Amino acid sequence: MYTYNMTQWLFFFYAYCFLGWCVESMNVYIRTGKFVNRGFIRGPFLPLYGSGAIIMFVVSRPFQDNIFLTYVAGCIGPTVLEYVTGVVMEALFNVRYWDYSGQKFNFQGQICLRTTLSWGVLTILMTRIVHRPIERFVLRMPNNILGYITFILTVYIAADFALSFKAALDLRDVLAKMQRIKEELYKMQKRLDVISAFSSDEKEQKNQESEPDMDELSEGLERRFNSIKETIQSAPGAVLEEIAELRARFNLYMENRRNYKEMLDFYKLDMIRSNPGMISKKFKDTLEDLKNTVIDKMNKQGDGLDE
Repeated sequence: MYTYNMTQWLFFFYAYCFLGWCVESMNVYIRTGKFVNRGFIRGPFLPLYGSGAIIMFVVSRPFQDNIFLTYVAGCIGPTVLEYVTGVVMEALFNVRYWDYSGQKFNFQGQICLRTTLSWGVLTILMTRIVHRPIERFVLRMPNNILGYITFILTVYIAADFALSFKAALDLRDVLAKMQRIKEELYKMQKRLDVISAFSSDEKEQKNQESEPDMDELSEGLERRFNSIKETIQSAPGAVLEEIAELRARFNLYMENRRNYKEMLDFYKLDMIRSNPGMISKKFKDTLEDLKNTVIDKMNKQGDGLDE
């Protein structure tokens, strides 16, 4: 069983990448009534599903005559793949593209028992039902035609993956820069509290318990600058100079924030749109800010980001 040459293995990988994309997209459409191009890359392929299918065939190969061991192997192999892929992607991009934290019996939010058990069922379905007609079709296809198709798909998917990988790295950099802006604005707010004597123990405690998001922070600072302008006209020159410097820095930060949002090209926008469940421990509020930006852009185009 499963004694294929490299071209056939590649074709099976691409076929199940596409079928996985169809299943995911259809699932989202049924739940939300909206089409969403799911996945890490922009084309209609989900590499995790293609890799998962290949893993299913490999780990279940020794147990073809034992459905129970096929199920167990199918639970273990794809789960390991899902965990390793999730950890590596989060380490590279500081973003988690799927999250099981809300599921029972999850591990680090990367895998969960329900999905693991589903992998086992899917392995049985794949090896005993789904793969057999696809296998017959591929084995009957002339080698030269199969080779041409596989080569074209390889070039296309490799190019798409390279662009998507770069977009994910760029998105990580945008998140990092916007996070630094937020941290600077938060420090600025604290300094203005001191200057204007608006701080109180109660307010400080509130700030510690619930840090404002970027929009709340920027709007609050804008109001604070306007308020200070009216209340400390007779302050020493050094204080007025510091306020003017803070105001100039605030304007610069807001301009940089707008510029960073404008850096969201098609690949970055569609990456966020295609993965509405993506989260980031390091850039939690900043990522939500970018998600809202995508929602606004898509709404203007008559579309939306699925929540």
